[in-house]
Amino acid sequence: MFDSNLQSRSMPQFRYLWFLMLSFAMIISISNWYDARLTSIFGLVLSPGALSFPLSFILSDTITEIYGYKNARLAIWAALLFNVLFLLFGQLVIHLPSPSFATNNQAFNKILNLNMWIVCASFVSYLASEPINAYLIAKLKIALSGKYMGIRFVSSTIIAAFVDSIIFIPIAYHGAVDTRHILIMILNIWVIKSVIEILCVPISIRVAKKLKSSEQVDIYDVNTKFNIFSLDANYSSSNNRYSDRGVAK
Repeated sequence: MFDSNLQSRSMPQFRYLWFLMLSFAMIISISNWYDARLTSIFGLVLSPGALSFPLSFILSDTITEIYGYKNARLAIWAALLFNVLFLLFGQLVIHLPSPSFATNNQAFNKILNLNMWIVCASFVSYLASEPINAYLIAKLKIALSGKYMGIRFVSSTIIAAFVDSIIFIPIAYHGAVDTRHILIMILNIWVIKSVIEILCVPISIRVAKKLKSSEQVDIYDVNTKFNIFSLDANYSSSNNRYSDRGVAK
């Protein structure tokens, strides 16, 4: 979003931002729902969210890189709101009266109750890791003058994924998994998230470049206040450096 007093040529209408934000919120919800079931892949004990959650970092990277930290911050809060609604509706569902013939309701209630711990753990880790990821992307972009997009994406995700894993796993599986396996899961999930990010970097860079070109926007968060609780999404024309051809570094 841009200040209303700017000329129209400095105010591109973002055609794809809404879809990226919606996808971001959906990925977070999917990760929370399926994390109740642990899985083992090639001998690595994982929560299924380890396979889907990295996509949230990729989407956050893309939003921040193109549209700026402020819009990534809006996406973070929007996803959190949807997950709060998901949690509250789930609690409403399991407390509604159950007909006598519905023999599977107890099993469903048990899964949702377990998911409540997972969603709560996700809230805490999410509010720590996602702002860190977006902040690092914004700051590294300025520090490196928009160059080395792949390195910036990977380095920010590796740090944010580590923060997410060390917070999420102990809270979500406390009492259900012993300490040794919790430590193993933290390492496994951190590695998997980092590897997925690395494998997706070529696609992420290609998508980011295409979107910058299509949207005619390339935001640099110069003078941005990185208060996570702010909902300000306005940028001045000087923040958009697409015309400087800072696109495809």
